[in-house]
Amino acid sequence: MPSTAITESRFDAVLFDLDGVVTETAKVHAACWKKVFDDFLREYARQSDRLFIPFDLISDYNRYVDGKLRQEGVRSFLESRGIDLHGGGPDDSPGHASVYSLGQRKDDMVMERLEEKGVDIYEDGLALVRHVRRKGLQTAVVSSSKNCQAVLQAASIENLFDVRVDGLTVEELQLEGKPAPDAFLKAAELLGVSPDRSVVVEDAISGVQAGRRGNFGLVVGVARKGDAKALKKNGADIVVIDLTTLAA
Repeated sequence: MPSTAITESRFDAVLFDLDGVVTETAKVHAACWKKVFDDFLREYARQSDRLFIPFDLISDYNRYVDGKLRQEGVRSFLESRGIDLHGGGPDDSPGHASVYSLGQRKDDMVMERLEEKGVDIYEDGLALVRHVRRKGLQTAVVSSSKNCQAVLQAASIENLFDVRVDGLTVEELQLEGKPAPDAFLKAAELLGVSPDRSVVVEDAISGVQAGRRGNFGLVVGVARKGDAKALKKNGADIVVIDLTTLAA
């Protein structure tokens, strides 16, 4: 088993996913996805005379949506149900049934909930960020969310990351979303570090897959959802429940 020590002699940077690693917004994202998909699936079942099978907050979210760009998550889940929905675009009217509009509806819902309730922090994740910075390592936040900056600002932790690569960056630079390693590789490039001298910290299956495909020096899986075996199977070198175990 690889050493769990994240030291300045072995590494130059640590690349953190945000939702589910440092902030508890993953729960918000999952709940909003369920609302959006269930509304769509209920109407789709009615119109096609099919059985309504709701979106599962655990299996469907973890397998098809978690860690992915919005539209890729929509496509992935709908494909699992045998539903082929056209892509759509920014000109879609509210309530229009398209991949774009479903993703946008979820995004709007997330922003509303964040404005109403704020952002909760995983103290162990925050402790690890501060720990590695004290050791002189650089830090980056790598998120598929286009709301990443708003979440960082709401949580008052934006200054803890030297680089941010998020859903807006991926779109602007036309990068592939997780499980492709592009976003993590871009973060390493912006920091001026090599992947083999960098650590990826992720709670999503698609995220650890991205870390492994990018040949990063250490891929840490955070088992927030009781999915330690799946994280290990999909690319995590080590899996932890509490990130403070790495801040020693």
